[in-house]
Amino acid sequence: MLSPNRNTHQHRIVSRDEWLEARKAHLKNEKALTRMRDMVSAERRELPWVKIDKQYVFDTPAGKKTLAELFDGRSQLIVYHFMWRWDLGQGCSSCSLLADHIDGLNIHLANHDVKFVAISRGKLADLTAYKKRLGWKFDLVSSHGSDFNFDYHVSFTDEQMASGKLYYNYEWIDEKYGLNELPGTSVFSKDENGDVFHTYSSYARGGDLLLGIYNFLDLTPRGRNETEIMDWVKRHDEYGSDGNNPPSCCHS
Repeated sequence: MLSPNRNTHQHRIVSRDEWLEARKAHLKNEKALTRMRDMVSAERRELPWVKIDKQYVFDTPAGKKTLAELFDGRSQLIVYHFMWRWDLGQGCSSCSLLADHIDGLNIHLANHDVKFVAISRGKLADLTAYKKRLGWKFDLVSSHGSDFNFDYHVSFTDEQMASGKLYYNYEWIDEKYGLNELPGTSVFSKDENGDVFHTYSSYARGGDLLLGIYNFLDLTPRGRNETEIMDWVKRHDEYGSDGNNPPSCCHS
């Protein structure tokens, strides 16, 4: 549990009228952000698409499935690129935090013609055991042995790691985390002919959009209570344990 004194910032204590004046000034920025978010969302929906010609096959509890089969009868597919921490033998803590959000909203996605699948390069048996450990119900499948993660720039070869330069989040970055897996989200659409199209991908802090916990914490005086991005995150069965967390999986 975080110490209640971790955030030592001293807030001004004012009258109700002074508070209301400050709150209304802040409301102008909140409304501007809402309008900007609406504009960016509309712009995202208008992005061009790329047809997927490559055949990707994934290991699932129901056997091997193609990317088209992962849609499960729907026309829209959200893929979360779930990091498997090979060095730890378990999923990334930050990815696991995001995954904790999914089961509650999955019924709503399904009724809006959207299928959600988490795809990881971890081996299926390891993913299945990890999913059982954390009590998740959503689909978590393996791309192990496939080019899928590499083609969508969330996994990196030994040669790429040795080069010290990785292509991630639409730019070349200096490899400094020592991780050959990084997080991301990709969206696909399938037409009536069964053709699949890539419509969107985001990486790094693009995942903030999917973290409902951020929105709750950001309402509070202490906020996310972090000194480095996501340095407070633990898997939900690890709260109360001692020790420092490994370095965050995410970039700014």
